[in-house]
Amino acid sequence: MHGDAKPRIIEDIVTQHAEEAAFLWLLRDAAVRQPHYDLSDLAELDERVEAHLDGLRIAGEGGWAICEQALEIGEPGEIFTAAVLAFEGENGARVDNVVTVGSLAEETTRALVSALGWLSDSQVRHWISRLIAANSPTYRRLGIAACAIHRIDPGSALAVALDDPESRFQSRALRAVGELKRRDLLPALHTRFKAEDSGCRFWAAWSAALLGERKAVTVLEAFSSVDNPYRERAMDLLLRIVDTKHARGFLTDLSKYPEALRHVIRGTCIVGDPVAIPWLVQQMDNAEHARVAGEAISMITGVDIAYEDLEGEWPAEYEAGPTENPEDEDVAMDVDEDLPWPDGQRVLAWWEGRKQTLVGGNRYLCGEPINVQHCEAVLRTGFQRQRRAAALELGLRQGDAPLFNVSAPGFRQQSALAKLG
Repeated sequence: MHGDAKPRIIEDIVTQHAEEAAFLWLLRDAAVRQPHYDLSDLAELDERVEAHLDGLRIAGEGGWAICEQALEIGEPGEIFTAAVLAFEGENGARVDNVVTVGSLAEETTRALVSALGWLSDSQVRHWISRLIAANSPTYRRLGIAACAIHRIDPGSALAVALDDPESRFQSRALRAVGELKRRDLLPALHTRFKAEDSGCRFWAAWSAALLGERKAVTVLEAFSSVDNPYRERAMDLLLRIVDTKHARGFLTDLSKYPEALRHVIRGTCIVGDPVAIPWLVQQMDNAEHARVAGEAISMITGVDIAYEDLEGEWPAEYEAGPTENPEDEDVAMDVDEDLPWPDGQRVLAWWEGRKQTLVGGNRYLCGEPINVQHCEAVLRTGFQRQRRAAALELGLRQGDAPLFNVSAPGFRQQSALAKLG
């Protein structure tokens, strides 16, 4: 074959590469938040995504043509796949095409950002300055998001972004301040604590809390007390930055509302005090909350309920997720689908034999007191939700170090952890 000849492709195989890359990305997009994936699982899944992307790269123009056609579907997986090829190829027209389709909804915008996260540092740096300087707020938002997920400081451009009139762009910039630990922008965060836009208000407080600002507590408490899109993220930080007495008081007040019980259980594992374990075992009598109570105990003690044979039977009368009844209007998925079903008596017996190893009044994560060394160990071996908790704990302890990104491609995370020693 001559050097300038186009590679000959087998269309069915290249189409399969595109379909598999899109499908596997959907799996990994969910996996970064699921309780049964650890870093090795995520890295293995990412390697499968990369293998299919490589098949598309090798196919050259034919690979792009198939991805471009799949863009018409408008689904996140197809947008991610096409966006990786477009950004890697440094083709402005293709990037414009992908961004136009991908920016129509939040879930597809996330696919665009994930594609930027997939690029190497050298590849993404080529785009960052161009994206941030663009006239379109959509492109500027992508530029700041690319900096944040690669933990690349955009310098003065971040301060400029905080004053952008487009609220979604401004809120992404406010979040980046915390992720990148831009302590010099803390005064700007203070001015957004009462912002009209809830996203700007939340991310300003979230970033300020990561930077050690106690004034953020009031804002985070407001978001943690009522249902809103930021409630879980708010509690994740609030209950880590206040003292144990304050945290217990907050959860006690919240427990007065039966509909908030799930949040109280989650909050209890964030606090990490083993004195709450008997209460968590009691919550296993409630089928709706049994699995999340088991996860809370795992988060505190490090026990693997499935591995230690502490599982029970699914209650015959309990239904979760969509049913086969055509008249049932509830189509929400079972949020605890991937958690084991604990047997309360077995868990209690297990705890009775080990409770002397954890001291009440202290905070624990995965069975050990929370410190830098242990959090780094959890980042290497824990499940994704445990790793997310460890990253936040580290972020609060390492003043100027960027927040570890547990959603980054697994191979990049492994490389970063190897550098920690």
